[in-house]
Amino acid sequence: MPNGRRFFRIEQNVRVNDQIRLSPVRLIDADGEQVGIVPLDQAKQVAAEAGLDLVEVAAEARPIVVRVMDWGKHRFEANKKAREARKKETRIIVKQVKLRPNIDEHDLETKLDRARKFLNAGDKVKVTIMFRGRDLRRPENGRKLLEQVIKMLEDAAIVEAAPGAIVNRDMTMVLGPRR
Repeated sequence: MPNGRRFFRIEQNVRVNDQIRLSPVRLIDADGEQVGIVPLDQAKQVAAEAGLDLVEVAAEARPIVVRVMDWGKHRFEANKKAREARKKETRIIVKQVKLRPNIDEHDLETKLDRARKFLNAGDKVKVTIMFRGRDLRRPENGRKLLEQVIKMLEDAAIVEAAPGAIVNRDMTMVLGPRR
């Protein structure tokens, strides 16, 4: 990334002007009209007279298809569309809140206030119950806690992944923001 700018590459394997070697070619002029099958030299001459580039459109076709166009402008427009599409896409962020099965009521409220902020900001929240030592003997305590979390956040969240089994001493569920 020179100078902090991103350069997007489109159509990396496109041959332009003198890079095209096969003759004859099927020529499409600048207006999009098919001229027909012509020798490569004649196609280059048509492009030069128009002040545009000869661009290979279909390399696998026989004869290959070439088009008369302004290649620099075409690349610029395609890169611009790609940048606009990237701006409009939304990235889903998953935040995590970790709890223990025997968490105190006030501590739970504090953690869930943080989860509510994440949900209101449009992020998903992964709620993880961490089991240690004797906690593993009573997994139902973790399930009860997750049910309590669901009730406390029901106005701001919907359950996207319900609590499952204990995996690696953790029980998890995923909450999504309510629209």
